[in-house]
Amino acid sequence: MSDNSVDPSGNTEAFRAFTQSTPEEPVAASKSPLIVGGAVVAVVLIALVAWLVVS
Repeated sequence: MSDNSVDPSGNTEAFRAFTQSTPEEPVAASKSPLIVGGAVVAVVLIALVAWLVVS
């Protein structure tokens, strides 16, 4: 049974290609949960202030 993965240290050309390859950029996290959370906090604070003013 042959091994499908090639060890880059196995030969010089593969090792150079491995070390010179640029790593992929990580995917940026979505800011939607942060925006929704901020909106919820703002609504709760406004409701709290309004309740304190009324009572």
